[in-house]
Amino acid sequence: MTPPQTPSLSRVEVNGLNVIDESERRGKPSSLFWPWFAANVSVFGIANGAFVLGFGLSWWQALLAGVVGVVSSFLLCGLVALGGTRASAPTMVVSRAAYGVRGNRLPSAVSWVLTVGWETILVATASLATATVFTALGWGGGTVTKAAALVLVVLLVVGAGVLGFEAIMKLQSVITVVTGVLTVVFLALRADDISWSAVAALPTGSWQALVGATVFTMTLFGLGWVNAAGDYSRYLPRHSSRPGVVWWTTFGGAAAPLVLLSFGVLLAASSPDFSDGVSTDPIGALAAGLPVWFLVPFAVVAVLSLVGGAVLDIYSSGLALLSLGLPAPRWVAALVDGVLMVAGAVYVVFVSADFLTPFQGFLITLGVPIAAWAGAAIADFVRRSGAYDDDALFDPTGPYGSVRWGPVAVLLLATAVGWGLVVNTSATWLGWQGYLMGPLGLGGKGGDWTFANLGVLAALVIGFAGQLLLTPSAKKTFRTAVLSRR
Repeated sequence: MTPPQTPSLSRVEVNGLNVIDESERRGKPSSLFWPWFAANVSVFGIANGAFVLGFGLSWWQALLAGVVGVVSSFLLCGLVALGGTRASAPTMVVSRAAYGVRGNRLPSAVSWVLTVGWETILVATASLATATVFTALGWGGGTVTKAAALVLVVLLVVGAGVLGFEAIMKLQSVITVVTGVLTVVFLALRADDISWSAVAALPTGSWQALVGATVFTMTLFGLGWVNAAGDYSRYLPRHSSRPGVVWWTTFGGAAAPLVLLSFGVLLAASSPDFSDGVSTDPIGALAAGLPVWFLVPFAVVAVLSLVGGAVLDIYSSGLALLSLGLPAPRWVAALVDGVLMVAGAVYVVFVSADFLTPFQGFLITLGVPIAAWAGAAIADFVRRSGAYDDDALFDPTGPYGSVRWGPVAVLLLATAVGWGLVVNTSATWLGWQGYLMGPLGLGGKGGDWTFANLGVLAALVIGFAGQLLLTPSAKKTFRTAVLSRR
């Protein structure tokens, strides 16, 4: 057992996959607000509003899709966070109860690739955002600016990831306050750009488009975080209020996106130029029309909001790497992921201008198995009404087993069905997806359901239903645990 650790911002966290010692569990569910708000207050949420409206919806349909998608997806995060509190262990350790100690390496691998991918995207985008603003100011936005911005962002992200939980919670609280205030100023400066007559004139879209926009929003927001949701709630005392854990995780994650996405919908509906510009240069489109004096604060809010997301990703990706079997301390795993992140970001920023779009398609592809895993994780938590067996989470011969082939098969099945119901145009090498759209009478890859992303919902439902049927009751699990130790 890892010895108890006194809180300190200058001390490297020694806890890794282990169950957090009782003496280290502290705080209240309300503390979860800070990391989740900071990770999701990005002004890019405004650009996402334009993407949602791009499904061909009216303004009220786009707002409905945004609200339902954001709240429901972060509610999934809140439910998964309960597992972290109940087991006092990282998300991908608690998941072992569902898949077996060794069988859980499959979802851990998907989680690791997904989080490393997103942290790479966030860090690269922060560097490019800085260059865009510097160009607008006439200060030069070339290679030197990009390199300097990349170094600064990497130092913040990797430094916080290596130091661990205490440093991250402190950094995220600062980012929350700074970005929150500056974002309010940004919204006030752009409010006059909204044309209510243009907003009201938008025609109503199809209900297939409404479903697609809702699922797209879920994938864009909460489903991108669900595999890390328990990594921060694990430090709370086990007697913490369950509704409080769910509420503060959901509220912290959803509060900023709800405001920003809604504003983005109205702004895109008011200005075709903004809507078109967001798809090619989101930072440039967001900065257009801002007074010169606010361009530097705008750069600060843009970069810090991306840092907030990348910090959570690198911490959780390190834990996922450990759960794959890396024999190293947590901080070493964070450094390994940091090296991969830097290599990917350098490639995106300085080598390939066309890398970002296909890579996002790759990340969306991984969103399908993550949705299946999320359904299974929530079902396992619901089925096991009692506490988790701490020792069994690390013992392949214990009651959770080595590999639970039934849940693993359900995960693979849900992924196969999900990919068959997702049409991904982000890269030509993903054109094989959507193979079930025709056979199931959904109009093929060019029908009304083409961009409805039904595969994400299908994977979520199959994962949940399959795990619900396959998870033993808490009573049976504990009886097995007792008998195995006699």
